[in-house]
Amino acid sequence: MTTHRRWTRDELLVAFALYCRIPFGVIHSRNREIVRYAAAIGRTPAALSMKMGNIASLDDAIRESGRSGLTNASHADRAMWAEMNADWASFAVESERALRAALGEGEAVENSDDEDATILPEGRDRISTAKARVGHGFFRDAVRSAYDGRCCITGLSVRSLLVASHIVPWRDDEANRTNPKNGLLLSALHDRAFDRGLITLDGDLRVVVAESRALRDDAYFVESIGRFAGRTIRLPEKFAPAAGFLAYHRERVFRG
Repeated sequence: MTTHRRWTRDELLVAFALYCRIPFGVIHSRNREIVRYAAAIGRTPAALSMKMGNIASLDDAIRESGRSGLTNASHADRAMWAEMNADWASFAVESERALRAALGEGEAVENSDDEDATILPEGRDRISTAKARVGHGFFRDAVRSAYDGRCCITGLSVRSLLVASHIVPWRDDEANRTNPKNGLLLSALHDRAFDRGLITLDGDLRVVVAESRALRDDAYFVESIGRFAGRTIRLPEKFAPAAGFLAYHRERVFRG
């Protein structure tokens, strides 16, 4: 008789971390990353991908689209979902630790994908900076995954030209710096325009462009940014942008 083995906290952290970083459409038992981590935690790829499917059933964006056919999220799944949403920064650090521990790796001290990464200072500043980089990497990967690697305004998919952009600016909300619901995947140009308040999104996720004579008279601005006015963004597969964050951007950042 086979005894059902409960998922440990670290195993759940791995499943949740993978859910955050792997696009929903490629969550299946043949996914190489899922196969890799399943072996590392002593689970089958089918079991790990099914657990990720149950996690997906807790995501409003997934549930409302009807794409998740799994509804067997456990009490532990629901508890971790609530924990993750209550403190994204801590979850980012703990889930990264669980991923690295599963593979027998040491703690990450910096994010190698940060092109502007600098040498970390010693002492408390070094620890704080390392945690900030882990959080930044988590946010970037979760937002890229949610939008399936495409700019939500233009559809651009050139990875080196995409930015995980904060809706509420990083400097304005420390608690949500790592929250993917506070993110949009944008081209570098549209990220800059969004950050400077030249574009925003309305309540129906349509692009709103600031109006000024200088902008209207700039042919390149009109062609590359202005022409998207009124268009609905490509909706994310998961972690839909929170209405409150978008309202903040419209009211506090947008220069319309």
